[in-house]
Amino acid sequence: MKIASAERLLEGTSAERLINEACYLGYCLRSGMFGVESPARVLAVGNALADYGMLGGGVAVAAIRHPERTAVIDELGSLTYGELDARVNALANAWRSAGLMPRDGLAIMTRNHRGFLEALFAGAKCGARVVLVNTGFSPPQLRAVLDSERVDLLVHDDEFAPLCEGLEPRLGCVRAWVEDPAASGPTIATLVASASSAPPPKPARSPQLVILTSGTTGTPKGAGRHVPFSLAPVGGPLSKVPFRSGDRTLISAPLFHALGFTQGLLQIGLGATLVLQRRYIPGQALAALASRRVNTWITVPVMLQRLLALGEEVERHDLSGLRIVYLSGSQLGTALAREALARLGPVLYNLYGSTEIAYATIASPEDLAAEPACVGRPVRGARIAILDGAGRELPAGAVGRVFVGHMIRFEGYTGGGDKERIRGMVASGDVGHFDQSGRLFIDGRDDEMIVSGGENVFPGEVEDLLHAHPAVLEAAAVGVADPNYGERLSVYLVCRPGVQLSEEEVKRYVRENLARYKVPRSVTFLAELPRNPTGKVLKRELLGR
Repeated sequence: MKIASAERLLEGTSAERLINEACYLGYCLRSGMFGVESPARVLAVGNALADYGMLGGGVAVAAIRHPERTAVIDELGSLTYGELDARVNALANAWRSAGLMPRDGLAIMTRNHRGFLEALFAGAKCGARVVLVNTGFSPPQLRAVLDSERVDLLVHDDEFAPLCEGLEPRLGCVRAWVEDPAASGPTIATLVASASSAPPPKPARSPQLVILTSGTTGTPKGAGRHVPFSLAPVGGPLSKVPFRSGDRTLISAPLFHALGFTQGLLQIGLGATLVLQRRYIPGQALAALASRRVNTWITVPVMLQRLLALGEEVERHDLSGLRIVYLSGSQLGTALAREALARLGPVLYNLYGSTEIAYATIASPEDLAAEPACVGRPVRGARIAILDGAGRELPAGAVGRVFVGHMIRFEGYTGGGDKERIRGMVASGDVGHFDQSGRLFIDGRDDEMIVSGGENVFPGEVEDLLHAHPAVLEAAAVGVADPNYGERLSVYLVCRPGVQLSEEEVKRYVRENLARYKVPRSVTFLAELPRNPTGKVLKRELLGR
C-alpha cells in the first residue's frame, strides 16, 4: 500500500470525484472523526500528516486530538493515545539509530496487542516498507516472504521464535510479546526505554505497506496498493456503517489481515478505544464484549459462529452496548446471518472485499433481514460490474464474473503478476449476480466451479444449504473427479455437539432441496475443518485427506 504524496491531490479530479469527496467529508463529520479544533491543533495535525503521511501520522493525530483518551486495552493494561504515540516515537528513533532507512523492509509477525500497533506506526514514521505477516505461516512460507519482500528487520512474538530460527535479516529480530524475560535479543520495551520519545525527523520517503494474500493455495503474495490523497479509505465504510468517535471496539480479526488492519486504522482515526486479545477464545471475547461495554466488534464469520455456539451463555451477558458487528473474510452464509440477527439484534454489517479489491459492498442489517444471502450494495465510490466471458456487462439476475474498481487501486503483486483488469476494474476472483434491488450475491469462486454432467455447480451453494441444517455446525464442499459425471462434489461436515448425521441423510437433504447433479458423491465427517487464522477453510488440505 503506497501512501500517496500531495502532488496527487488533483489526480482524477472530476465532478463525480468532487461529489464523493464532499460526501466522505460529511460522513466523517457525522461520525465525529472531524470536529471544531483550535488553530494551533489544526496546524499540529497538518504537520503530523505532512511529516508522516496518512499511515504514520494517524496515531500522532489521535494523540494531538485525544491525548488522555484510552487508545488500547490489552492483556498488559491500557495506554492513552498520548502514551501510545510517545512509545511509537521512541521505537522509531531507536530503529533509525540502528540503521532502518526509508523503504527498508520491516516485517511484523505478531498477534493482536499493542506491540503490533507500536511496530506498525514506528516503521511508518521511519518511512519503511511494512510487511504484515500471517501468524499461521509455515517456516517455508515465512522464509519465502522474507526473501521476496526483502525484509531487513523482523518483529515477532516470542511464540514464533522457533519459526524464525536460522533467519538472519540485516537488522536482526525484535521481540514484541515477551514470554521469557531471560531470553536474549532486543524487545520493543527495551528499545522504547532506550530512546527519546520526541517526534522523529520526517523520513526522506513516504512509507509503504504490503498486505499478504492468505496463502491458502500456495506461497503468499504481497499485494501493493495505491492510497490516494482522498477520504475514500474512511469515507467508503462510513457511508454504510454508523461508526462513532470514542466508541469501544473489540478487534478479534487478526490485525495482519486486511479487515483487522483497515479497521484498526479507521478506529484510531475515530479516536476509539481498541480492545485487543492475543487469541480468539469465544468465551473470553463474549466476556470482553459485556464487561468492556463494547460498541463495535470486528470479527470474521467463523468467530461469530463459535461465539453463538455458546448457546444460553450469550443471553446471560449484557450486550446492550453492542451496536455494530462488522465482519468479512469469508462467506457469512444464510443460516448464520439469520441466527445472528435473531440473537444479537439488527447489528450485523457484512463487508465484501479482499486483499486485492479492498472493499466493494457492505450489507446492512436491513439488507440481511431482507436477503440474508446477499453481500449488500456498493459503498460510495466503488464501481462493481458483473461481466461475461467477453467482458460485456450482464443484467440483474445473470451470473458472471465480479469486477471492482475505485480509487484505492490495486497495483499488482509485489513479486510480479496481476489480476485481470477490464475498463479500470479488477477481477475479484468471484462469480455473482445483482438482484433487482441492487444487492450483490456471490455465487462462488470462479476457480472452484465444477462441471458435473454438463451443468455448472458452485460449492458455495451446497455449503450454504448444509449450514442451514440444524445438525450442521460447519460445512465445506470441493470438486473431485467422477467417472460418470466428470466432476462431483465431496462434502466435509462438522456436526453440532451431541448430534449425529449419516452420509445418506446428508445426500437426501441436498437431493430434496437442490438439483440432483448437486448431490455430493461422498460425505466425510470431521471434528473440525482446517482453517487459516482469518477463518478461511483450507480446501487443499481437505483434498489431501
